[in-house]
Amino acid sequence: MKPLLGLALAVLAGVAAAQPSPAASAPEGQREARPAAPPVVSASARRLYERSKGQLLQIRTLLKTQDSQASVGSGFLVSDNGHVLTNYHVISQFALEPDSYRLRYATTDGQSGALELLDFDARRDLALLRAVGDDKGNNGLKGRGALAFRPLEQPLAKGERIYSMGNPHDVAFAVVEGNYNGLVERSFDPLIYYAGGINPGMSGGPVLDEDGLVVGVNVSTMLFAQQVSFLVPGEFAAALVKRSLEAKPIRTAAWGRLRDQLTKYQDELVTRFLALPWESANHDRYRLPVPRQDFMRCWGRGTPADTKGLDFERSQCRMDHALFVGGNLQTGWLDMSHEAYDGSKLGTLRFARQYSSSFRNERLGGPDKSRTAAFCKEQFVDRGGLPLRAVVCLRAYRKLEGLHDVSILVTTVDAAEQGALGRFDARGVSFDNALKLAAHYLEGFAWTNSKAK
Repeated sequence: MKPLLGLALAVLAGVAAAQPSPAASAPEGQREARPAAPPVVSASARRLYERSKGQLLQIRTLLKTQDSQASVGSGFLVSDNGHVLTNYHVISQFALEPDSYRLRYATTDGQSGALELLDFDARRDLALLRAVGDDKGNNGLKGRGALAFRPLEQPLAKGERIYSMGNPHDVAFAVVEGNYNGLVERSFDPLIYYAGGINPGMSGGPVLDEDGLVVGVNVSTMLFAQQVSFLVPGEFAAALVKRSLEAKPIRTAAWGRLRDQLTKYQDELVTRFLALPWESANHDRYRLPVPRQDFMRCWGRGTPADTKGLDFERSQCRMDHALFVGGNLQTGWLDMSHEAYDGSKLGTLRFARQYSSSFRNERLGGPDKSRTAAFCKEQFVDRGGLPLRAVVCLRAYRKLEGLHDVSILVTTVDAAEQGALGRFDARGVSFDNALKLAAHYLEGFAWTNSKAK
C-alpha cells in the first residue's frame, strides 16, 4: 500500500496532462386585485434618500446588438468624475464576454449613458466602473457628487439603524431600513449581517448610516429566511476605489485577471485550512476527519434509537460563502462529510450491499462548458493498520488555467458489519494545493485510541 502523499501524487499526476432570480408571480386567475399597502418609511430614510438619490444608479448589462437586458443591478457614485461602484456579479457577463455585452447606467432622474470597466475584486464581489465620456472627456455623471465611506475608526454598534438603497426587481429606486448586526460568524471573509430585506436588483447598491456615509454594499440574501441579508464591508469597496481610480479600462475578456485573483485567494484558503487540526468525531471505532469550525459550519444527524435497519451517524461541514465566477458557476469553497455505519442488525450480506451502494452513489460531475470531466484514480491505503479504499478525482477549469475541483472519497474496509465513508470537496484550487488537501484529508483517518487493531 502506498503512503498517503505518494497516493495523492500518483492520482493527481495523471491529471496534469450569482444571477438574481425574477420575482415569482401567481398563475392567471389566482391573483387578487387588491392595492398594495404603501411601505412604512421613516423620516430618516426619506431624508437620506433625498440627499443621496443623485448618486444612486441602476446598472444594466445589455446585449451588444440590442437593448434587451441580460442582468440588472444597482450602483453608486464614488467620485465627482463619474466613477461607479457595484458588485462584480452584476457586471460579470460584460467582464468575461465584452464582445457580446455592454454596460449602461440609469439615474433616479431618468438620465442614462454607457459605462466602462476599470477593475474588479472577485473575492469581495466588487467592481469599479466609469461613465464613458465624449470626445472632450465629458460624461453624464460628472459633477453629480459622490458618496463618502464611513471611516474605519468609527465602527458601528450592533443594532444601529442603516439604510439599503437600490432598484429591486427593476421596479423603482427604493430605500430599505434595517439594522447592523455585526459580522457573520464563521465566515472566511468578513461579511456584515444586515437585518433588512435585499431583493434581486439591489445588488451593488449602497448601505448608509444615519449621516449618509457608506458602511457596506448590498451583495446577497439568505434564501427561505426573512430579514437576513449580507453586505460587503465598506472598507473593501473604499480600498478598490483608492487603488483603481486611475486604472485604464479593461477592453478584453478578463479571464486572466479573474484567474489571478482566484489563485491568490485559494492559496490563502488552503494555507489557513491546513493549519487547523482535525477535531474528533467521537466515534468509538474510527477517528474521522472533522474540521474546526473557524470558517465552516457542521451539521449532523443519525438514525433513531429504535431503528431496525442500518444505523448511521452523518456529519456535513461546509463554507457558507463561495466566489461568483459567472452564470451558474461558483468556486472557492470547501465541503466535507462523513457517515459512520453499524450493520449488525442487518447481517453481513445485507450490510455489504447497502455499504457498497453508498460508495457507488457518489456523483463526481461530468464535463460541462466550464470544467472537464473528472479524472479519477482508486487505491487502497493503510492508515496504521486501518485499511481504506480511496478515490481521488480532479476536474480542470477550461478558462481558468491552473485551477481545479478536487474530490476525495474514502471508505473503511476493515469489518464485515461496520464502516465509515467520507468525502471531501475543494472548488477552484491549484494542482499543488489539491495534492496537499488530498494528503491532509487521508491523514485524518485512523483507529481511535481505544480501538484495538
